[in-house]
Amino acid sequence: MGERTPGGRRAAREIGSTALGSFIRAQRQLADLSLRQLATLSNVSNAYLSQIERGLHQPSFKVVQSIAGALNISTEYLLSQSGWLTPPGGNARVQTDTEAAIQADPILTEEEKQIVLGVYRSLRLRHETP
Repeated sequence: MGERTPGGRRAAREIGSTALGSFIRAQRQLADLSLRQLATLSNVSNAYLSQIERGLHQPSFKVVQSIAGALNISTEYLLSQSGWLTPPGGNARVQTDTEAAIQADPILTEEEKQIVLGVYRSLRLRHETP
């Protein structure tokens, strides 16, 4: 039987917050927005947005919606790419060779892999036809 640690849930939440924050930062940089510009567009304070990007705070769904709207991506996409939500169709999505190579990279941390995968998938999504 698996053993539960007292801080296990908190640790999992912190990892999730870090992944979400890192993905938001990557999308902001991809959109060529400063932290201040994204804060203005999303109506989220500059200081709070910085804390979200650094994984220090777990934002509410409403805040995530605001950030996603400001980045011109769907809330579902933002949550799925950061690992907070299973993408539509569950695991039916076909993994590309590039994604497999990123996930197999022994040098990158899991957080870094998620960031690179998020950016890669975001760029691919721009080229897919509706």
